[in-house]
Amino acid sequence: MPRDPRAFLWDVQQAGQAIAEFTAGLDASGYRASPLIRSAVERQFEVIGEALNRLSKDAPDIADRVPDLRRIVSFRNILTHGYAVVDDGRVWEIVTSMLPTLRATVAALLSELGPPDA
Repeated sequence: MPRDPRAFLWDVQQAGQAIAEFTAGLDASGYRASPLIRSAVERQFEVIGEALNRLSKDAPDIADRVPDLRRIVSFRNILTHGYAVVDDGRVWEIVTSMLPTLRATVAALLSELGPPDA
């Protein structure tokens, strides 16, 4: 039985919130200086990418409404499989310029889809 698409969106929402909390008050230099924070952020992006990948398979109609979904999944693959070539500057750019839009999109979709059926 396929997982409720709201569960994937909730996973994205929670991971995005975690990234926001991990990076609050940091700038690019502060991000680069902390291996702990970089690792935590990368892990949450892996969760986001995997959740959206599964959403695209289980609920493509909903997944199609997430801008740049394929790029997000590809980014997850780089983090997971190409860990030796991760560009911290690029990750920071995604945190600051792309993650807010993704979070807003997911929040809107969750609101529109409503609570899980009882």
